[in-house]
Amino acid sequence: MQNGEVKLIAKNFMTIVRSLIKICNTASGVLFLIGFGSVFFISGAQQSIQEGIVGEWTINDDLSDDTDDQVEKAIEASGGNGGRGFFNRQEDFYRGGPPEHELYDRISYDDFLIIEFSEPEFRFTYEESYLRVFHTDGRRRRTTANDFYEGGGLDWSEGNFEGNSLVVEARPRDGGYSLETYTIEEEGNRLRIEMYIQPLSFGEPIELVRYFDRAD
Repeated sequence: MQNGEVKLIAKNFMTIVRSLIKICNTASGVLFLIGFGSVFFISGAQQSIQEGIVGEWTINDDLSDDTDDQVEKAIEASGGNGGRGFFNRQEDFYRGGPPEHELYDRISYDDFLIIEFSEPEFRFTYEESYLRVFHTDGRRRRTTANDFYEGGGLDWSEGNFEGNSLVVEARPRDGGYSLETYTIEEEGNRLRIEMYIQPLSFGEPIELVRYFDRAD
């Protein structure tokens, strides 16, 4: 770069500095700079979970725990025999238990998920159009004994925002429970789900982490 070019750049820089000083000396100028700084701050802020979680997501197998492995760990931790065998690598080996375990299967095995949110209602659509609806306004479950026995029991979920995470607690039909923590990573392009699953028939919980990549 030539000396003349350096001097020109320096001159232009000083012109900009003088202009900013003049702006700062007026009330409207101060408001302008505050507004400018606010826009800068907001644009650089992390996207909220309420906005970032919405969309279509597909599993990242490379980053996710293997669900069958984690189920087998839970079975063996409680003194059971997994039964899969060392050489049996059949995919989704433990999937497909009793009907009251369907919600467990959906959250731990399905590879595609659509998430919609219209406050306070979430709608999670899994494979085969399995729909899960829950709310974040603290409403409680309202069922009677007749509702349970006539309907075969109902899966129940409720959500709560904790910082920049969505925490979902579920009470499936079998009488067990699950706890799922959803966070957004990679500038909104990756969904991390940490799961603690405790079917009533299991002596130990299933713990796993699944990662999904944005597909929309």
